[in-house]
Amino acid sequence: MSEADSEVPPSLRLRRLRRTEDLRASLRETRVDPERLVYPVFVRPGGGTPDPIESLPGIDRYPLEGLGDRARGWAQDGVRAVLLFGVPRVKDPEGSDAVDDRGLIPQAIRSIRRTVPTLRILTDVCLCAYTDHGQCGLLRDGEVDNDATVERLARMALAHARAGADIVAPSAMMDHQVRAIRTGLDRAGFTATAILAYAAKFASALYGPFREAAGSAPKGGDRASYQLSPANAREALMEMAADAAEGADLLMVKPGLPYLDILARARRRFDHPLVAYQVSGEYAMIRAAAARGWIDEAAVIDESLLAMRRAGADWIITYFAREVAARARGLRP
Repeated sequence: MSEADSEVPPSLRLRRLRRTEDLRASLRETRVDPERLVYPVFVRPGGGTPDPIESLPGIDRYPLEGLGDRARGWAQDGVRAVLLFGVPRVKDPEGSDAVDDRGLIPQAIRSIRRTVPTLRILTDVCLCAYTDHGQCGLLRDGEVDNDATVERLARMALAHARAGADIVAPSAMMDHQVRAIRTGLDRAGFTATAILAYAAKFASALYGPFREAAGSAPKGGDRASYQLSPANAREALMEMAADAAEGADLLMVKPGLPYLDILARARRRFDHPLVAYQVSGEYAMIRAAAARGWIDEAAVIDESLLAMRRAGADWIITYFAREVAARARGLRP
């Protein structure tokens, strides 16, 4: 018997408090509440019916026309927050639609704000879906120009703030993008617009379905020159510290489950609210396994979200947000 074992009193029976569902529920240390979930939404121009995304079963690209009415339905299901991604029809090397005050996402923000004023609106701030080359920044001599991109991102964030976004979320992983966006917002009088920094965004193999959904796969090269290496935990924490120092209000770790160690270390180090992104590949794997009857889908969804909350996430961006919120309201089994 080890020294630790000898310190356990013979009368200790930890299973006593696991005996019934009521006991287990009343002593649950970690909970996933709908207000902590953010629903990613892909928006395209025009009207018609939503476009199903083959690699993201149950997720669609929504037409701009009628988006407000659809947002009302999400809110009725219990969704409290959305993260908007634009899928423009026309792309160019400079990502022009991204900085247009009358562009796709500013219009989407206004439509949702008019219809569901209480819905929390977050917007992705990145150029990958708007450029014809698919990189997250502007290309100069075949390389992503960090400083020119940062200026562009600041203009994009300002367009979203003018339209009524609550939170802008820069995801391009450019150096000093948070500082430039914070400075631009403050100078324009949008001091109340918050910044969610994609601070620890890794060059993951789990983004494939998203790139199909947003039409944002790079035409050449990759994004490893600006996204984090999956091998580097200390560098991830440095990135988070830099974004915090530049004015980020919330810090993100992306993807979610494969990087719980980063999330837990960040929780110990930072007092900022932390956000985990359960990315498209994580969603697609759960859906695919469930479709084959290999897993209990609802149980795995709940367990995966609990793991991110337990590791320290205050919010979770997940394609399951609408489903989980509706289930919490008894609207779905």
